[in-house]
Amino acid sequence: MKPYKTIHLIVGILAMSTLITACKKDSGPKDLNIRSITAGAIDLNGAVSPTNVPTDASITIEFNVGINPTTANSNTVRLTQDYDDANVPLTITVDGNSLTIAPTNPMGSGILHTLELTSGLMSNDNQPLATVSRTFTTAGTFLPSGLVAYWTFENSANDVVGSFDPAGTGVVDITYTPSRNTAAGNAATFNGTTSIIEIPNGSGLINTNDFTISFWMKTNSTGHTDANGNPKGHFVMGLGAFYGLQFEVFGGYDGAKFAIQYAMSENRTGAEDMWFPALATDNTNGGWQGWSYARSLTVEQMQAKLKDNWVQVTYTFNATTKVGTLYYDGERMKSFDFNLWPDGDAKRTVSGLKYAGTAPDVLDELAFGFVHSRGGTMWDNEPWGGYGFTTANHFRGQLDDIKIYHKVLTATEIQLMYDSEN
Repeated sequence: MKPYKTIHLIVGILAMSTLITACKKDSGPKDLNIRSITAGAIDLNGAVSPTNVPTDASITIEFNVGINPTTANSNTVRLTQDYDDANVPLTITVDGNSLTIAPTNPMGSGILHTLELTSGLMSNDNQPLATVSRTFTTAGTFLPSGLVAYWTFENSANDVVGSFDPAGTGVVDITYTPSRNTAAGNAATFNGTTSIIEIPNGSGLINTNDFTISFWMKTNSTGHTDANGNPKGHFVMGLGAFYGLQFEVFGGYDGAKFAIQYAMSENRTGAEDMWFPALATDNTNGGWQGWSYARSLTVEQMQAKLKDNWVQVTYTFNATTKVGTLYYDGERMKSFDFNLWPDGDAKRTVSGLKYAGTAPDVLDELAFGFVHSRGGTMWDNEPWGGYGFTTANHFRGQLDDIKIYHKVLTATEIQLMYDSEN
């Protein structure tokens, strides 16, 4: 009987040892693993990269154990936009097993993003996460983040991202008709005689150092003539005319220009034209010394851009470099550099854009369809410049997707935006 009892004792000890070992293993630190990654109801942790994530979406990550909040930061949690590898600024919060990532500002639309969580992210038991990355694309066509104002003209003249809506009586004789393609929806259509949209407090749109404006335009030359029956120009838009910002197309469709007011030292301002005619020149082939680049389009090539065809027009000003650049359809057309102005010229001190209009000449209202709003008196008696003259240079045609930024879009962003919207 003695050997039998000994065997039972040994078996009992081994069983107890196994139980103790199992208990110790179950109570030890658990590996940190992801259970789910979602943007609202959209799964970011599946086999397919989503393409419809809202630009204002917050991302929630659920883990199997609690997260150490001190390890959740910009070094361990990164969201980048793939076309330029720029980091998206984030607000990161931890609540137990949940980590929430909220973009500080809405993300750009139509952009592939990469979310990366690195091994520096740890559980409360200091167990690291194996590095994980997931991709998704925000909904819509390509549109860089940071919009100040955006008019899409989908049966309305309201600003869809900000507060720059027209005044109650500021939309006159506008119709909304199909735009350049099905995806673009509708565009605002101007009749060339009375149509206008007026946006109050327009100075808030251009009083800035860095600046970008981009829009789609299609002129309509049919019947667009002055009192003598000659083709007339198009005042496409204006904020107090050259006291703020204006864009016009010449009557022969052989060129166009931005006239913009700039801030200079000693609280001065001054207007300067981004003048882009056919057969343009720069400082390398006989043009003005400040014109740093010009693409020389023939009259026929320019008319193909500006007459009765859709064209995307983009203008940027970089306050640091003092360079203004004009793009048509995503391609650079002309640039100037205030640093190249003559020594001693005040415009070498330009620091940004600045509205300088005064009533009653012009009012602080951005007008689409004319050079300034109806309340201003400047050029009222001029047959080409008075709003009351139906034969004045009213805009006839369509406008769509007018976007304003207080930053400089890069050439890559401008090209991608055109490719996406075309």
